Amino acid sequence: MKAMILAAGLGERMRPFTENTPKPLLEAGGKPLLQWHVENLVAAGFRDLVINVSHLAEQIEAFLGDGSRWNCRVTYSREAQPLEAAGGIIQALPLLGDEPFALVNADIWSDYPLQRLALQRVLPAALGVQRLAHLVLVDNPPQHQQGDFVLEAEGQVRLKRSRRVETLTYTGIAVYHPQFFAGTRPGKQALLPLLERAIASDQVRGEHYRGDWTDVGTPLRLQELDARLGLL
Repeated sequence: MKAMILAAGLGERMRPFTENTPKPLLEAGGKPLLQWHVENLVAAGFRDLVINVSHLAEQIEAFLGDGSRWNCRVTYSREAQPLEAAGGIIQALPLLGDEPFALVNADIWSDYPLQRLALQRVLPAALGVQRLAHLVLVDNPPQHQQGDFVLEAEGQVRLKRSRRVETLTYTGIAVYHPQFFAGTRPGKQALLPLLERAIASDQVRGEHYRGDWTDVGTPLRLQELDARLGLL
């Protein structure tokens, strides 16, 4: 199974740090966020990585090179301007092939065991039921208490319909089948509308992960993660 790391964002909330350094190369625990992901993916058995790049892309390419330093192969999907999550994936589909692929956002950190992703049965049709995505969900963090989705006992992901229903937050870790993006057009677009469409059609399953996960979205959260990793 191939894996894609989303690394093309501008990192606007991390300014001024991201004015001269792409967000995926900001360090926590003594190494860049992107290096954590590459090392964890390789340790989990992923050897073929696709990484989309845009903002200060040359720095990311210079740091990772062809991936041989980490015993993997890195292919880049270059975006003239950031295409957002769905747009970046759609552009990279020719590099990802026809099989399900793992996805990890570069601007998170987690101890989630990525080898689990290779075990997920994400298929266009399984026993008459389409499962085009598998999402890793976590308890809602303080900065996102409203959550994203509802997870039913059997693993079916649902849209939240009421504030009284317990919700979970999407981690940016997932498995997608290329058919999830069928009918989309190239260009800048967000992932959430596509997820909502697929969830409404019962095509998305998920799991509730109770381990460590951080959305490294602000300088303060990066500082907190750096301090926490320094204790490991």
